[in-house]
Amino acid sequence: MTEPAYVAVDWGTSSFRLWLVDRAGEVLAERRSDEGMLAAARAGFPAVLQAHLSAVEAPAHLPVLVCGMAGAKTGWVEAGYVDTPAPLAAVLKQAARVPGERDIRILPGIAQREESAPDVMRGEETQLLGALGLEAGSEALVCMPGTHSKWVRVKNGIVERFSTFMTGELFSAVSRETILSLAIAGAEEAEDVASFKAAVKSAYAAPAFAANLLFTARSRQLLFGGTPAVARETLSGTLIGAELAAGLSGTVPKAGVTLIASGRLAALYRYAFDAVSITVQPIDADEAVRRGLSMAAAAIWTK
Repeated sequence: MTEPAYVAVDWGTSSFRLWLVDRAGEVLAERRSDEGMLAAARAGFPAVLQAHLSAVEAPAHLPVLVCGMAGAKTGWVEAGYVDTPAPLAAVLKQAARVPGERDIRILPGIAQREESAPDVMRGEETQLLGALGLEAGSEALVCMPGTHSKWVRVKNGIVERFSTFMTGELFSAVSRETILSLAIAGAEEAEDVASFKAAVKSAYAAPAFAANLLFTARSRQLLFGGTPAVARETLSGTLIGAELAAGLSGTVPKAGVTLIASGRLAALYRYAFDAVSITVQPIDADEAVRRGLSMAAAAIWTK
């Protein structure tokens, strides 16, 4: 049986992912839960991690490498930030050590300390490592969808600047806490790609009208009919279209946009980029974060 070399953990605000990994980078076991930073802060970070380590039968001596919100000021142990312009290689060198018998390290985030555009990321820097490597020779424009989507410009392995968009969180809040909740009630998993793309195009062309375009999800349904799925896709497409309008406002590399995403978000953003005729280079988010953690583990523990 292959021996494990380390444990990799992506510890987000609301999610927890753990992989038991061998020296070749192959995953031997996996754990996923909703015990993100918020839940772990209540239950105790050591207790949550140990429960998952026990579940995959990780030996007591096995080191653990963590990225994400566990390293935030309100997390387990603050891992600090690498400031922009931030060499991705610097992320490998500034991991914080968690006090205790087991060797546990938490990777730092990246901070943009500009008065006019302050911003921070945690976890996404590890995805960038895995997706682009340390010596990305050409300029890359990277989109990482999520609760808080990140748009990042990277050149020669250096994160030059980035922007965060609360697209996912806004979708959740607007769909649950506003009048639009009536329009999308019962949409469940039904899809309407045409309506989604139409909403993306409208918001991309006129992002200043995003708040008005959102209301059409309800007014169109009242006046002309339409399913809850159409209303939901209008809401989703409007928010994503407005995000794309900002994210694509600068120069777009000839190779297009590097899209780091998984599951439904990956599909939605590929539809969105197609709607505005932008080429994408898709990379699975899970694979990217695992590769990034593998690179960091090799840098920290390989002598």
